[in-house]
Amino acid sequence: MTTATARTLIRGIADDALVLAKRPLTAGVRLADTARFGDDKWDLTPAVHQQHQQALSLNFLTLPAQFRHTAKEFFFALLRHDHPHGQPELSIITIRGRFSHLKEFFHWADQRGVTALSALTLEDFEAYRAFIDTTRRSLLNKSNKRGTVRQLWVYRTKLTGDTLTVDPYIVWDDPTTYGNRGRTRRGSGENTTDRIPEEVLGPLLTWALRWVEDFAEDILSGLKDWQEARSATLFKGTVNGETPHERLLTVLDRYRREGRPMPRTTYGPTAVKVPVTVNLKQLAREARVHVSTLHKQPEHRQLIDATVNELGLDDTTYLWTPVRGTLDGQPWLPAMRWDSAENYARLLQAACYIVIAYLSGMRDSEVKHMKRGCLSIWRDEEGRPVRYRITSQAFKGEGTPEGVEATWIVNASVAKAMKTLEALQPAEQPFLFAVPPSSRAHPKTKANPAQTSGTTRRNLAYFIEWTNSYCARLGRPDGIPDVNERPWNLLTRQFRRTLAWCIARQPGGTIAGAIQYRHHSIQMFEGYAGTSTSGFRPEVEAEEAIARGEKLGDIILSPSPQRLAGPAAEEAEARLAALESEVQFLGKVITDDKRLARHMNRHDPHIYPGKFVTCVYNPDRALCRRSDSDGPSLPDCQPFKCRNVALTAENASAFLTWLQRLERALANGVILAPYVRHRMEERRAELSDFLDANNIPTSTTKETVR
Repeated sequence: MTTATARTLIRGIADDALVLAKRPLTAGVRLADTARFGDDKWDLTPAVHQQHQQALSLNFLTLPAQFRHTAKEFFFALLRHDHPHGQPELSIITIRGRFSHLKEFFHWADQRGVTALSALTLEDFEAYRAFIDTTRRSLLNKSNKRGTVRQLWVYRTKLTGDTLTVDPYIVWDDPTTYGNRGRTRRGSGENTTDRIPEEVLGPLLTWALRWVEDFAEDILSGLKDWQEARSATLFKGTVNGETPHERLLTVLDRYRREGRPMPRTTYGPTAVKVPVTVNLKQLAREARVHVSTLHKQPEHRQLIDATVNELGLDDTTYLWTPVRGTLDGQPWLPAMRWDSAENYARLLQAACYIVIAYLSGMRDSEVKHMKRGCLSIWRDEEGRPVRYRITSQAFKGEGTPEGVEATWIVNASVAKAMKTLEALQPAEQPFLFAVPPSSRAHPKTKANPAQTSGTTRRNLAYFIEWTNSYCARLGRPDGIPDVNERPWNLLTRQFRRTLAWCIARQPGGTIAGAIQYRHHSIQMFEGYAGTSTSGFRPEVEAEEAIARGEKLGDIILSPSPQRLAGPAAEEAEARLAALESEVQFLGKVITDDKRLARHMNRHDPHIYPGKFVTCVYNPDRALCRRSDSDGPSLPDCQPFKCRNVALTAENASAFLTWLQRLERALANGVILAPYVRHRMEERRAELSDFLDANNIPTSTTKETVR
């Protein structure tokens, strides 16, 4: 059957056909109230289940008139899951992205004088590729744009009228789009998301923790006072027996008593020529007096002017909230500005996001769906916190647009950030990352309550900007450094990517010591990796493979004549020789993570360097193997008994340090209980025998103890 014949068999779509009929709708939405085929604008928001997504729609009036009907039929097929064989089902967000790609193509074709899609030739598609290549977009974005246009050819049998008559891929030769691209990226096991550089991560997390743990109480108290002052009812007459004159005197006496300058009116940059005056609105709020009363009654202005002459004007208007948080023993702010309340809330929310996203491994959508009360704490018999658990919604890879409930195990810093977010939001707001009440956008109606990813990115950029401005003003050296002379562009997905890298590699430095990556790794695998098809475990395992590849490269390049000792040393040397023959270590470990990941995937010698042992993994001999693991469990290693053990110089040094500690403890045996001393002596003997059996001298240890 020809394409033209197939199209003649397709009945036209009725104008009242519901475009979302095959999509699950959000709670409270009736299908009969949703968009229909004949509408010029299709509202897709009723089918968007993620609370941080902005309102989505397809506005066909933004397309050239000659292409609108074809576009409607195409997107109707996508939304109703009416796909040609082999084409995947698409999410609402993906479909909206394809609309933007097609809109650009249709306008390009219209400007070229094209009146119908069927008139497009291979020369036109070659010209469109040249046009796309001149734009400053990523290769992936360009490929996606071409792939969307090509879908008009793939879906030609679903269209009743105008459509493409030639396949653009004849000239584009681009098989990397959509379905193929997805399989390629997943099959490669490579994560293309940039990780946050270590020089940025350290101060970024440090400042975020300062906001959560040291500054949060000041911010929350200040915002409470700010809200109460803004919402206070102002009166022209007597209240509780006090006249406006008496209430104003009380406020002015407070300024005199505390020796505080009078609040000053602040103007924006477009009003710099306005004379500097006392902030009558602020005085009216504090006195609960209508501002017109202060303006119109001369005796009130005389009182205020006399107080200004006595105390002077401040540089702006400040909150009365005292600043109790400290930084290096000093208050982190002298006072909190009235006009910065919205910014304080933004910064605090951004700090909480950094702490939660980085230390939990949650995706942005999962963070945004946290609700009040989603944190539970497991306590021991004495009431001490043992484990903190978050419950939220997971979406990616779960097979349903509504998402599934999932849990994450987190640490005390994350729990503190969540408690802070609960205090930041009003009691009636369930979502922790909703727009805070202090924001100018708070009263505006919005399809979904949680912040969009774009808003979060802007808040993160502002957090870096504020931190660096603060450090520059105070001459502090601990700001967040630029990368390539520009502030690092923080994206929400980078936190999860960076955590996977840090867990796998356990970097040194103060941050690693403070957070205890290895301990946090165990928490993550207990709680996060097993909660859903989140994919965090594969991310960590991929990073561990890269880290192992770098370490094995260092072992291969070691100039020592005997690189390894132990019962599995000979087998390890053979495996390393095989790896060296497959991979060229030209005087240095491969620095390209993608290349190294590919080599480890193809030629993995299954050697696992650890602190005390280097495991030459053989499942038939392993004593640590668990049924759910494809490799060794180094925390469960039994080095004195297992035949998979090989020892590097670093491993031997770690064992000698351990033996030295035992010797020192036994030398001070007066304070040891008999049973403890007996067990330590057994462990020392076992360790000494193990080192002697592997030709590792222990004499230096004994001399050091003496």
